Amino acid sequence: MATIDFGGVKEEVITREEFPVSKALETLKGETIAVIGYGVQGPAQALNMKDNGFNVIIGQASRFEKDWNRAITDGFVPGETLFEIEEAAKRGTIVMMLVSDAAQKAIWPAIKSCLDEGDALYFSHGFSIVYKEQTGVIPQEGVDVLLVAPKGSGTSVRRNFLSGAGINSSFAVAQDATGRANDRALAIGIAVGSGFLFPTTFENEVYSDLTGERGVLMGALAGIMEGQYEVLRANGHSPSEAFNETVEELTESLIRLVGENGMDWMYANCSATAQRGALDWKPKFKEATLPVFQAIYDRVRSGAECERVLSACGGDDYQEKLTAELDEIGNSEMWLAGKATRSLRPKEVARQIDADTKGVGGRGSN
Repeated sequence: MATIDFGGVKEEVITREEFPVSKALETLKGETIAVIGYGVQGPAQALNMKDNGFNVIIGQASRFEKDWNRAITDGFVPGETLFEIEEAAKRGTIVMMLVSDAAQKAIWPAIKSCLDEGDALYFSHGFSIVYKEQTGVIPQEGVDVLLVAPKGSGTSVRRNFLSGAGINSSFAVAQDATGRANDRALAIGIAVGSGFLFPTTFENEVYSDLTGERGVLMGALAGIMEGQYEVLRANGHSPSEAFNETVEELTESLIRLVGENGMDWMYANCSATAQRGALDWKPKFKEATLPVFQAIYDRVRSGAECERVLSACGGDDYQEKLTAELDEIGNSEMWLAGKATRSLRPKEVARQIDADTKGVGGRGSN
């Protein structure tokens, strides 16, 4: 392991230099990796492992024709490397649970009956195991229980793999039945395209992940954008101007600088007017949002958010309701302005974005 200083706190991480693909292939020699679900993370992780030379099969319910056909388009063959979920789980020595959290609860009894002693059960999210009293996902003692959680959507996992950059991932072991669980987790982490891996626990992964999704990564970001956009529009600014000052400049310029060099560098390299204003208003945003983030974390840790996810996402009409919610966002003036703005980007940029994202997954459910 390499020791890295993260803001004064030293942590150990595992890099591809320390645990190369060749070592991962040797570690998983003779294993059949069954990827259950070809919706969000499934395609990216499966294709990355396949490209790296691992023995990968897919378990996907054929009644979901879009995902089934997508697997075929990606080169998986029905009856050879593409099967119904239970058949794939029976064939796999490592069973990767990559369907949605609500779906994991639904299919768990069937998956559990397919696991043999010495098999490994793999997750990319700690949800089902941490909230086992609500999900019912309680693995038998004879199987390894592993986690590798890439810090990005399926799109990013695949795109970063194809670029050679890799994506950061956390890893954990909840149950080591074979004495090989840690090595299996690291090997799969490298196989799916991680740039480096850092240790966590199932609990810490799910608490941080759910907080992040509801907070800065998605919920807070979208809410703040809508708020600023509405203020600008209410004060007479055009949709184009409001969108560019709220979203476009952030996504196409500033956030990239933050990712490359840090927030301090970005502040130091903007105008004095922008710099002063940002430094003055940053504490006010922190003060306003800190109680909201604490409320999110408390609900995540208590299991209240788990209950919300299972009750909402498990409903028969959930997809219809979800479509309506997403349509409301997509058809709002702000995001229609965004669609028009994206159409004005240079054509070569648009083509590259399409090539990078086509067929590599996104956020959604199986």
